[in-house]
Amino acid sequence: MDLATFTLFLPACFALNMAPGPNNLLSVSNATRYGYRTSCLAGVGRLLAFAGMIALASAGLAVVLQTSEWLFYGIKILGAAYLFYLAYQLWKANPQAETQARTAEAGLLALARQEFLVAAGNPKAILIFTAFLPQFVDPAQPVTPQFALLGLLFLVLEWIAIAAYAYMGLHMRRWFARPQGKRMFNRCCAGLLSAAATVLLMARRA
Repeated sequence: MDLATFTLFLPACFALNMAPGPNNLLSVSNATRYGYRTSCLAGVGRLLAFAGMIALASAGLAVVLQTSEWLFYGIKILGAAYLFYLAYQLWKANPQAETQARTAEAGLLALARQEFLVAAGNPKAILIFTAFLPQFVDPAQPVTPQFALLGLLFLVLEWIAIAAYAYMGLHMRRWFARPQGKRMFNRCCAGLLSAAATVLLMARRA
């Protein structure tokens, strides 16, 4: 990758990483409920899902999603259903119980699994990798190393986005210190997750 391509890729990629979405909203919510460190560590689940998607896109397997309508819509429906489930959990969450469970290791694993499933439940993400990353690949050079480098850079920038959104959530936790405030914030996040699920249900393959 030459310097010109690199300088074009970084800002475009980081804008994609920082775009509001279900996973970034989850980082804010987790930081508000469980703390900054827990939210950042839970983001590893998202990185694993995206790494798998990048590998699929690199191998050309994402074409299956473009040609198989039932597979695309099946993944989409499952992903939206999981977002609605998370929204319901947030809506019914007990802020006092969250404070007691903040440092539980099992809770961290569950949060990482949530991040993974939210990312994996969006088939549009694989198609984004299929459409976005190849734009910065020089076909005159070996493709696999370039794709690997671009994928690695994407994951590094995604980690920065996780940290940024978690930091935002950390400050929001100070604003919603009382249980009533936490409950209100949780329900706002539940509404936004439900909206994201609705948008996902309306997504098309094109």
